[in-house]
Amino acid sequence: MSPPNSMANANGDGNGVLMNGGRVDFDPSEAPPFKIADIRAAIPPHCWVKNPWRSMSYVLRDAIVVLGFAFAAAKLDNWALWPLYWVAQGTMFWAIFVLGHDCGHGSFSDSRMLNNVVGHILHSSILVPYHGWRISHKTHHQNHGNVEKDESWVPLPEKVYKELDTSTKFMRFTIPLPMFAYPVYLWTRSPGKKGSHFNPYSDLFAPHERQAVLISTLCWTSMVLLLLYSSFLFGFLPVLKIYGLPYLVSYSPLPSLLLSYHFLQQAASKLNCLVCQPPG
Repeated sequence: MSPPNSMANANGDGNGVLMNGGRVDFDPSEAPPFKIADIRAAIPPHCWVKNPWRSMSYVLRDAIVVLGFAFAAAKLDNWALWPLYWVAQGTMFWAIFVLGHDCGHGSFSDSRMLNNVVGHILHSSILVPYHGWRISHKTHHQNHGNVEKDESWVPLPEKVYKELDTSTKFMRFTIPLPMFAYPVYLWTRSPGKKGSHFNPYSDLFAPHERQAVLISTLCWTSMVLLLLYSSFLFGFLPVLKIYGLPYLVSYSPLPSLLLSYHFLQQAASKLNCLVCQPPG
C-alpha cells in the first residue's frame, strides 16, 4: 500500500506532515495530509451503490423487531422483565434513528421522495423532526469542528460558558443529566445558539426550507397526539412502559456516544503515521 499523491510530500509543505528523522510529526494547524477525493478513491465502488430494496428490508426487519418486543412485553407484563425490554427496545429505537439518519444523508436510496417519506415515518415515530434535524445535521457536517459555525458537538468557548445561567450549567454538565439532553437540544439547540428544530422561522433554516420544516413539525405533532390518544385509550402507565422509557433509553447514550465518536474522528486524523507510513 502506498500513500496517495497528496500525502507523498515528505517535507510536509502545506499538508501538516513533517518528516523528522523517519518520524512523522503532525501539525494540527495545517490541513490534513489527505483530501476527500483520496478517501473516496479508497472506498470500493460497490459501496457507493444505493439499493432501495435492501434499505427497505432493514426498515421492515427493524419494524418487526420493535413490534415484536412491544407485543411480547405487553403480553408478559412482568416487572422482572420490563427493564430488559426497556434496554432492548431503546436500542431498537436508536436503530430506527440511524435508518432515518441515512434517509437524511441521502444514502438510503437515490430517490429524494423515498428518502423523505421513509425518513418522516421513522423519525416521527421516535419524536424527531425529520427535516429540522436533517438540515441542522447538514450544517454540522459542513462545519465540523468549527467552534463558531458547527451546529453540535463543539467545545464551548470560555466566554459562552461563563454566560450560561446556573440551571443550564447544571443540566448540561451534571452527570447523568447530559445523557438526556437530546430532546432538549431539538427544542433549544446548543448553548449559545438561538432557535429550534421545530420552528420554520428559526435561524437554522433558509426561507426555502421553511415549508419542509413545517411538514416535519406537523408529523412530529401527529405522533405526539397519537401517544396522547393511546394514553387516554390504554392508560398512561402502559404507554410509559411500552414507549416512554425505551424512548429515554434510546437517547441516554447519544451524547456520550457521539461525543466520543467525534473526538476519536479528530484524533484519528492525527494518527497520520498509519496512513503516510503504513507498516512494511
